[in-house]
Amino acid sequence: SSGINAEYGGLKCREETPTVLTEHYKDRDDFLEKRIVNYTKRVKKFGPAEGNEKPINQITEYYARDTSLAADDDIAELTFLLNEEKMFIKHHLQDERIISSTHEYLKPVQNEDKGQVQITTDMVTSFQVERQAKSPKLIHIYNTIMNLLSREEKCVETVRASEQEVRDILECRTQEELTTELSVSIYDTARNDTAKKRREELERKRKDDEARREEMELDYLAPFLARIGDPSKMTAELAQQLRDDCLKDLKDRLVDMANLIQGRFEKETQQLQWKQNWYQQNQTTMTKEEEEQYVSYCSEAMFKIHILEERLNRHKELAPQKYVSLESKLMSDSRLAEFLN
Repeated sequence: SSGINAEYGGLKCREETPTVLTEHYKDRDDFLEKRIVNYTKRVKKFGPAEGNEKPINQITEYYARDTSLAADDDIAELTFLLNEEKMFIKHHLQDERIISSTHEYLKPVQNEDKGQVQITTDMVTSFQVERQAKSPKLIHIYNTIMNLLSREEKCVETVRASEQEVRDILECRTQEELTTELSVSIYDTARNDTAKKRREELERKRKDDEARREEMELDYLAPFLARIGDPSKMTAELAQQLRDDCLKDLKDRLVDMANLIQGRFEKETQQLQWKQNWYQQNQTTMTKEEEEQYVSYCSEAMFKIHILEERLNRHKELAPQKYVSLESKLMSDSRLAEFLN
């Protein structure tokens, strides 16, 4: 893609599930080989969606060895613990060593009055392989923490861009599936006539469905008036009952739809997790064909899960708007207005 910038340089593959995003890289100047993003579960609630971004719990980056640096200066793993407000560095192994040097940094709290961050020596916990290694000076700790904060910010931006790219690809694939049509040769008159009649029939059905929907929208009170026998005279009590019944019916349908989509989402997610667990237990004895079937299944399942998640978010976003819109229409309806206002 022409929109891929330096952050995506060397990207080999990207795998995403509802709780984990994994990216593999190769031949990068910064030696980055892999990035794993762990998400926390969203709190289920009915109401406006707060956006499509999933809450990030932890990001870990894995780097290959840069031989131009000493092992104690060369980062092997860099972890941003967003929920714990910590940053963790694990360095590469020195020759003939079995343990790596590590450093854990606490995020500083910004001084609201001065707009500055307060850095102290107790904000870093280190394990140094070399016993004679000196404790880092305060200025070194300050520079390291500020550098890590900057790297974390850029890392989160890259992750969000990756998520958006996945959504764009899935949206494009969805549109392609919806609009795909097989072409028929202009010389195949029989199939062309059949296809033409079929298109005309579908167009008529679409117009009929639209007309019915418009008719129902024009008189949304009709089924509720019929339920109480189409009274000839309206009263304040009756108007209030019609308003409440109409809004309750809409709310019930919106909740049912949300539960339906949520149920499908959870079912697909559980099936994918079960399949992934099955793969972990059987991968050593699987044939190449079985592995290909597994990869194909995971790809299709993740596609379904993303679509269902998008549908659920969209439904949660539109549901309150639909409720407010209907309430407004009821309050201004000529048959109810004088009794409700």
